[in-house]
Amino acid sequence: MIHSVIIFNTSGIPRLIKFYTPINQSAQAIVTKIYSLISIRSSGSCNFLEAPELDELLGPKYDIEKLRVVYRSYATLHFVFVVDSSESELGILDLIQVFVEALDRAFENVCELDLVFHFDEVHHILAEIIQGGLVLETNLDEIDSAVHQTASARKQSFAAANPLALGVGGVGPRSAGLQTPLGWLTGKLTGVGTR
Repeated sequence: MIHSVIIFNTSGIPRLIKFYTPINQSAQAIVTKIYSLISIRSSGSCNFLEAPELDELLGPKYDIEKLRVVYRSYATLHFVFVVDSSESELGILDLIQVFVEALDRAFENVCELDLVFHFDEVHHILAEIIQGGLVLETNLDEIDSAVHQTASARKQSFAAANPLALGVGGVGPRSAGLQTPLGWLTGKLTGVGTR
């Protein structure tokens, strides 16, 4: 099971934090601990490590489960997944790659600022891939399609509910034959200067 997904920059500032299991400490304490474990490792080190220090921070201790940290670094960002022994470390590395490629498709070469200013879309992309700590989808085309469908549904919903959008690409019966406020005002002011 995937217990958490965390993205932070090279300074340890979190850009995405998602926990799928209850935690015993604050999220910042967990991020700080994981950052301290990863930041001291050289770039040639293995991308997974056992972290018995996280057992007490992340929830009830299970005798059978040992938590592992699986991470990948891209430019200034560290993508970290905390998993238990039921997950394959190599499979999680592939899942991180899928997540990054899905972000690249959504933002055209994702960077740290995309994660900051579009956090809702980042969480939506993650939710298309993982739900409740279990992997749902790894096909990039399916993930991209679901993200685009949701974005178009959001735009249609906004257009239908926005009174300023009536008559300008409005959707549904409310917009039939209606003008925008600017169009209405222009029609009323036509010929005013000729008196």
